[in-house]
Amino acid sequence: MLEKIKVKDVMSKKVVSVSPSEFVVFAFEKLMKHKISSLPVINGEELVGIVTATDLGHNLILDKYEIGTIVEKVMVHDVVCVSPEDDLMTTVRKMNDFGSEGDIINQLVVMDNDKIVGIISDGDIIRAIKT
Repeated sequence: MLEKIKVKDVMSKKVVSVSPSEFVVFAFEKLMKHKISSLPVINGEELVGIVTATDLGHNLILDKYEIGTIVEKVMVHDVVCVSPEDDLMTTVRKMNDFGSEGDIINQLVVMDNDKIVGIISDGDIIRAIKT
């Protein structure tokens, strides 16, 4: 079943992003305001990283950031991406294979010709399976 559904059919097309120069606390506020779990980091038109609510929230709670810490200093540089034409099985494999320490990646940026066209989450995939 997962082989028959394409990323473009279930991805979110509205992508909320952040710039590398944004303060970490404001990036976290943006995550909470939009009720999303990650923000692609965009420099102009280029994807340069990603930050997650889990990482930012955890480190803010533990007071690991100095005042004025910017996204560029804490973002993950190696962003795992999928194509809108990829199937959901490929997506699930990437979420599993590129997770760290037994975890999965909960969301992947969807890229087409070096341009962000969406984001797909584990929730998007679960909703697709339920229908």
